Amino acid sequence: MNNELINAFNVIKAKKWVDLTHSFDKDSPHFFMFDSAEFKTLFGYPEGFFAQQFTFPGQYGTHIDAPCHFVEGKRYLHELELKELVLPLIVIDQSQRAKKDPNFAFNLDDVLAFEQQHGQIESGSFVALRTDWSKRWPSQELMDNKDEEGNNQIPGWGMDALKFLFEVRGIKAIGHETFDTDAAKDFRKNNALLGEYYVLEQDTYQVELLANLDQVPTRGAVIFNIVAKPNNASGFPVRSFAILP
Repeated sequence: MNNELINAFNVIKAKKWVDLTHSFDKDSPHFFMFDSAEFKTLFGYPEGFFAQQFTFPGQYGTHIDAPCHFVEGKRYLHELELKELVLPLIVIDQSQRAKKDPNFAFNLDDVLAFEQQHGQIESGSFVALRTDWSKRWPSQELMDNKDEEGNNQIPGWGMDALKFLFEVRGIKAIGHETFDTDAAKDFRKNNALLGEYYVLEQDTYQVELLANLDQVPTRGAVIFNIVAKPNNASGFPVRSFAILP
């Protein structure tokens, strides 16, 4: 009997899978307002089994932000649909730019330049901004990248690019390798994460602190964002991975 689903699974299984997720522990880089994670052993093998207790903020390690993380009244993590978490993946490579200018914000002109070279970004896509910032992991100092005055120098998304992608191109979600959606310079200027608020205001999600985007092609891959289902949560560590074409 020809089983269409099993045939599709066998095709997918034969493809290359790329883990887009950092492992994390108490020493891992994290947002400056959060405490470090704590892993506590509750029972060891002398007691008959190994069990642990984990304490960490929902936004820790590679993680997913639910809409309610910034916008009251928007959906909690458990309310995201399964099909929202599996999307066509487009990777925009800005890694060389990030080496030269760690303070840049990816703007509308940059989106249009990308599309001129790679074609129009399709509706319903997950768009990831590659900066190779993940290669700085697991150093908090390198991830923060402070200047002589103690200010973080970290790239991010520009508001005009985000509005174009969501409102004109109709993308579904975004991801990046840094702690926040906004460039650190914009955060200081606005005294707010305006880009992050905008994304979550669309009642969708984003994934932060992605890894290994350098191993994924510009288009053609599919991203899976597999996450636990805590009730009424604003976010949680996620196991994101890509299946390559």
